[in-house]
Amino acid sequence: MDSINDFFSLLSGLLWDWPMIILLLGTHVFLTFRLRIPQRKLFTGIRLSVKKDKGAAGEVSQFGALATALAATIGTGNIVGVATAVALGGPGAVLWCWLTGIFGMATKYAEGLLAVKYRVRDASGRTYGGPMYALERGLNMRWLALLFAVFTALASFGIGCTVQANSIALLTSQTFGIPAWVTGLIVSMLVALVIMGGVRSIARVCTVLVPFMAVLYVVGCIVILFMNGAYVWPALQLIVTSAFNPSAAGGGFVGATVMMAARYGIARGLFSNESGMGSAPIVAAAAQTRNPVRQALVSSTGTFWDTVVICALTGLVLVSSILAYPDISYTDGAALTRVAFSKIPYVGAPLLTFGILTFAFSTILGWSYYGESAVNYIEGKRINRFYRILYIAALFFGSIVSLDVIWNIADCMNAFMAIPNLIALLLLSGVAARETSTYLWGNRLDELV
Repeated sequence: MDSINDFFSLLSGLLWDWPMIILLLGTHVFLTFRLRIPQRKLFTGIRLSVKKDKGAAGEVSQFGALATALAATIGTGNIVGVATAVALGGPGAVLWCWLTGIFGMATKYAEGLLAVKYRVRDASGRTYGGPMYALERGLNMRWLALLFAVFTALASFGIGCTVQANSIALLTSQTFGIPAWVTGLIVSMLVALVIMGGVRSIARVCTVLVPFMAVLYVVGCIVILFMNGAYVWPALQLIVTSAFNPSAAGGGFVGATVMMAARYGIARGLFSNESGMGSAPIVAAAAQTRNPVRQALVSSTGTFWDTVVICALTGLVLVSSILAYPDISYTDGAALTRVAFSKIPYVGAPLLTFGILTFAFSTILGWSYYGESAVNYIEGKRINRFYRILYIAALFFGSIVSLDVIWNIADCMNAFMAIPNLIALLLLSGVAARETSTYLWGNRLDELV
């Protein structure tokens, strides 16, 4: 087992090193300008996300699709992951993470557009889409589509299932003394109640859970920033200056370099919002939308909320806390996060615990749909119920065992997902550009296709 873990750890390090970072960030920048900066229509996307396209094809509302995608992306990476980036790359990593989110909105936009453009409906009226359908129907590359589906199904059992269940079990054990098997049983039962109802059931739960948990977490961040009021502006200055001159941070960050700040900040931003990974467009394809561009705009707001807002707030909280409490350790990302939130009297630690628990639970729900959709593409609806049962069993398994090797395998599967998806995005960028020119820049957003 140690040899397997070492192999996947090495492979994960290679896959998520500079080549992948450059490929993903390069795609973000390329699509930003190829599509004529769709980020300019952010507020239009936010407005559309809370409207219903009555009479349009699809299974869930546009907000339901967005909430389900956010459920899968807003996770512990937004909390502990950002802290780890700061610990390893310095305060400047926050700026690089934020910039990644800004450019990543264009990629999430293109993913949503292609997902709706190439989606299919079965005889029962269910809607399916995502990179596998774009690869098959848009590029006639079914072999690559199958590879993407296989990697997605495998990844769903890793990053979306067992590791999240393990995080929940570990946290409840440390905080409340609840045995891991009890937590695993409860989580498995709760998830089963939701996912057995399919995407509509998942979307209904996510439309309630995601806004609630996100607002509560953001309020907690704002309270901490208010308490650290005298250090907020200096923290902002430090984040900007140390992104290009890490030695400006001083202290233990003197050894950091611009490359380190960029690497950890960009990598955390990419991993957090999943722009370019190909997961979010799977649920975007199920949205009730008049045309592909409307859902594309709604999908792009997911990266805005996830990285530009939540990750940025987390980073500002952490850096201002480092300045306000110089005696705390910032070499351990998880410890830094706990210390920052513990400064809120009485409710700080429970708020962080609740945030991690709900973020992890929502990730489980979102990824269950991604994995089921991938399995459905490979084999058809015949094994959907079997997949759900296996997914629920994996949740219990993940709660009671050590998962170092599964973390590393999941990281590899996520990278393998990104490669076929990026191929589809780049080769079909002309299609995305034409659709954008017609509906977005041609002022035909309300047109029903």
